Amino acid sequence: MGRLLRSKLKASRVVKRSSTSISGVLKLFIQTKSGPIGLGIISIYIIMALWGQHIRPLDTTPNPLKIYLPPSLQHPLGTDNLGRDTLSFIVNGARDVLYISFLAAIISTFLAAFVGSLAGLVGGKVDSALMYITDTILTIPQFPLMAMLSGMVRLSDVSLAAIMGVLSWPALARAIRSQVLSIREREFIEAARILDLGTRHIVLVEIMPNIMPYIVVNFALAMIYSLYNYVGLVFLGFVPFKVQNWGVMLNQAWVLGAVYNEASIWWILAPIITITIFEIGLIMLARSLETVLNPRLRG
Repeated sequence: MGRLLRSKLKASRVVKRSSTSISGVLKLFIQTKSGPIGLGIISIYIIMALWGQHIRPLDTTPNPLKIYLPPSLQHPLGTDNLGRDTLSFIVNGARDVLYISFLAAIISTFLAAFVGSLAGLVGGKVDSALMYITDTILTIPQFPLMAMLSGMVRLSDVSLAAIMGVLSWPALARAIRSQVLSIREREFIEAARILDLGTRHIVLVEIMPNIMPYIVVNFALAMIYSLYNYVGLVFLGFVPFKVQNWGVMLNQAWVLGAVYNEASIWWILAPIITITIFEIGLIMLARSLETVLNPRLRG
């Protein structure tokens, strides 16, 4: 009986793998249209984060003759209140923003997937305990707490991303738990239990592939949420100052009163539009991957 069940499980996995071959996935990804566009947008930001200093060296030399210049071939995004090239600040500021938002999203998504899957699969006292912890963290006002910690302790980029990730996983964990509760009653889960394959195998091999489309979409949303938190903390001055940071650009525009000067419109809009385009790229890529990974949406 055990051998028969093992053979059926292996056969089902072979069918799944053949139906989701690399060439088939790439073809579906290209057909979504929004996927390649989103990937292109995100790729541009990744290139800026990795090689920004080589692409557009940071302009730190004030030039009173170039204050608040409009976009031109020499300065595609105009200049700031000191006559420095705005594009150089946008390009070089991508590194910190992308790194921290990505790391925070990784931490929060991993914790949510692990806790939600474990609670939904095991149930009983484990489920109750994990959901009690989840509900407790949900009651904590996240942004005020991060602002307070950032103001009291000088946080590094990694520690700041870790705090954002640890505080932002509960809502997704509850949603994943609901998904797992509906999956765990299916036949392939019962077969894995009969074979005594263990909780780790069931969670990572049997359940995770079925909720992966949901996780992918929420990972993109987690990056957007983390980006908002980080830029907000920088704007309020709770994070160590880096002149090329997008949040610092907004902070300076507000503190120096540039928001009341019509000539500074390009300096103010540059980081806002940059953040918006990045979010659009993430959403487009996430929706495309959801379509590719979810068999129900392929039709």
